[in-house]
Amino acid sequence: MRRTVLIAPVLCAAAFAVPSFVAAVQAPAGPIAAAVASPVRTPANTLRDRYRHPAQTLAFFGVKPTDTVVEIWPAGGWYSEILAPMLAARGVYYAAAPLPRGTDGIAALQARDPAAFGKIRLAAFPAVAGQPAVPAGTADTVLTFRNVHNWRFGGADRAQAAFDAMFAMLKPGGVLGVVEHRLPEARDAAAEEKSGYMKESSVIAFATKAGFRLAGRSQVNANPKDTADWPEGVWTLPPSYRLKDVDRAKYAAIGESDRMTLKFVKPR
Repeated sequence: MRRTVLIAPVLCAAAFAVPSFVAAVQAPAGPIAAAVASPVRTPANTLRDRYRHPAQTLAFFGVKPTDTVVEIWPAGGWYSEILAPMLAARGVYYAAAPLPRGTDGIAALQARDPAAFGKIRLAAFPAVAGQPAVPAGTADTVLTFRNVHNWRFGGADRAQAAFDAMFAMLKPGGVLGVVEHRLPEARDAAAEEKSGYMKESSVIAFATKAGFRLAGRSQVNANPKDTADWPEGVWTLPPSYRLKDVDRAKYAAIGESDRMTLKFVKPR
């Protein structure tokens, strides 16, 4: 098994295959490790590190404490607890979501700990006239975790518009990091419209059409136990357990979903 990061200067047919390798990303020391270990994080969130591998994931995307980072649709702020304090002193952290309700989770963080989260900047995504937005060409890194399927539910055009908007936010040379529930390539693409899973090739196609170059893939968030064919889609698995107590032990043993981890770059 190859254990190197795929660098793809030109998108080709091989780039759409499900990867069979693991990127050589080690648990980092320094600012990322300190942010992941910070006591400002809630215990319930840290329990999920074994599924989400935040230190390795952020290191793979190359996040630095001096960056301007935009997180798209942060929801309850799982990654915000890590990113906002890490970027507070020398960087900038934007939480971008439909305003105002899309940032309710961020408001709760700020109320809980103003010192740690008070510098978070809010932006509308998708951008609406008159609302704050991330200025074009200002972000070093844009991150989105398990959101592409939500955009796809609204149709391919909505998903493409999201990738186009993220491209516009970034500086030339900036990075887009995507983590998403992975649908096997051999499955019917119609499953993307309801299951919560996306084909890697579909995500790459949206990004490429927006202008991005695929720069690397990591298997850090892979889960080979997830067959992506559950009765209630990805929400059958933890933490949702949509079937409640039905086969709960079975799904707990599988764990959270199999996820692609893709790194794209906006060409200079």
